[in-house]
Amino acid sequence: MSWFDESRLDDEVALGAADLRLRTLAESGARVRREAGGAAEATAIGVTQSQDSRPRAVIAAGPDSRLLRAVLEPFCPVPFVAWPGPALPGWAGSLDLVVVLAPVGSDPGTASSVAEAVRRGCQVVVACPPGSMVAEHAEGRYTTMLPIVTDDALAAAVVMLSYLSQLGLGPEAEADRVADALDDVAISCSPLRDISINPAKMLAICLADANPLVWGGSVLAARAARRVAESIRRSSGRTALAGDAEHLLPVIEATRARDVFDDPFDGGLPGDLRPVLVVLDDGADDPVVRENRGRLQAAAAGRGVRVETVTSEAPGEVARYASLLLTGTYAAEYLRLGLVD
Repeated sequence: MSWFDESRLDDEVALGAADLRLRTLAESGARVRREAGGAAEATAIGVTQSQDSRPRAVIAAGPDSRLLRAVLEPFCPVPFVAWPGPALPGWAGSLDLVVVLAPVGSDPGTASSVAEAVRRGCQVVVACPPGSMVAEHAEGRYTTMLPIVTDDALAAAVVMLSYLSQLGLGPEAEADRVADALDDVAISCSPLRDISINPAKMLAICLADANPLVWGGSVLAARAARRVAESIRRSSGRTALAGDAEHLLPVIEATRARDVFDDPFDGGLPGDLRPVLVVLDDGADDPVVRENRGRLQAAAAGRGVRVETVTSEAPGEVARYASLLLTGTYAAEYLRLGLVD
């Protein structure tokens, strides 16, 4: 049975053992800048060649297509389709633009989708490592290759979104803004910062004796919630759920209400861990978002379920998404660090 030792979060020896993982998180902003700089020339050439021809539709292919959909769907002036499977829609053809994120570049399904797009004469934009399997299958007359040298999916997405923004197919997605937001999180969540002023360490402590329910109101915040829940599951082996309000409400409502006579220091059995609601707030002020947040918070208050809120005021939707995701990922790593057998 594992238990959480919060003193490890400020212990130099314990932090040293986790240095590689924490350093990888801290370098997130640098990777975005590196990828944006490395792809700048290819982006400029591709934009110049494509800016006079608006596609009939945009198809985001491959397993990372849902992130592009979350950003582009509300803004894209032409029909937009996310197609995560290993093929393309039957109607896709020479009038359509196929965009693909392949930061690793070795996925056979993604390579197959790109090859099919080239064969059909589609306009193709691929962010992938030069010389990779996907790059080889993407070679064609109407292909724009955005070179990627790291396997960072977020950095690759920022490169692609910047390209599409310059074509008028998506919102502004400046790499520098995203990188600055990631750097701000790396500073505030640094292992060198004490627990009392470190939001990621404080969140990890709140998750230590609970099963997290992670919720984001906007489309991008909801995607960040799913990614954060995945990180928590990987780092702790515990149940961590992410979903819409109607999916999380039954879990909260089924929780035994707090009793005034409960021992506050009794954590119970591992299987009896109470939920904690983690709200990822990117500033979305949509009436539906406000209503769902209110329902979740009211249900949590009625059952004595703790609510933790992670906020971001970074400029731009993509920057706020990146900020929320990195903060949650830091918290997951600190949770891993504090859990001992």
